[in-house]
Amino acid sequence: MSAERKVIQEQMRRVLLKDYLVQESARAGFGGLDITRTPMGTRVTLICERPGILIGHRGELIKRLTEDIHARFQLDNPQIEVQEERSPSLNAQLMSEKLASTLERGWHFRRAGHSTVRRIMEAGARGCQVILSGKLTGERHRTERFKAGTIKYCGEAVHLWIDKGFYQARLKPGAIGVNVWIMRPTAKLPDEIVVKGVADRPRPAPVEISTPEEAAVVPPVPDAEAPDTS
Repeated sequence: MSAERKVIQEQMRRVLLKDYLVQESARAGFGGLDITRTPMGTRVTLICERPGILIGHRGELIKRLTEDIHARFQLDNPQIEVQEERSPSLNAQLMSEKLASTLERGWHFRRAGHSTVRRIMEAGARGCQVILSGKLTGERHRTERFKAGTIKYCGEAVHLWIDKGFYQARLKPGAIGVNVWIMRPTAKLPDEIVVKGVADRPRPAPVEISTPEEAAVVPPVPDAEAPDTS
């Protein structure tokens, strides 16, 4: 088998594994996935909002999930590690799932989109963007975009500081795609320049500037002393 085919098969396996884990950890709040090859096997790191639901009593559910992954995807000695998401409002995948669930409960798409953007920005994000695409109001497909703060679309800043999440809301008219982009609070953009040493310089003393009313008032001239005639 050529190297190109091996790379394609490995990427396909990762995509199928992610889809499977998204379905299995829906109740726990799937927040992300990281697959790492180690000398001992394959380490799968799951980020969840409620890890206790995924682990189960005495780890029974996580053991069963490990056996299913080994049988379905032929991974070498899979080891699943579950981590709790400390800031769910800054996780794009979690916010896309919550927004899809909100739409399925009957919320209007504009109200749900603005509410999600407000929640993300209040959590401290530098910027966020929510894109809803599908049959939102009628039979015709349309796309609505909700944005706040700063968002980058290309360059190194996208790979370093932008977190992306996608989920589908299944409604009666059809499926609605939910895309959420979040710029992390720690993002440092290349166009932001900080001059060192400026904050340490002494500041000039403030100069009091008189108002036009004060300048119009002429101080009285003191009377000259009367000459002594004695």
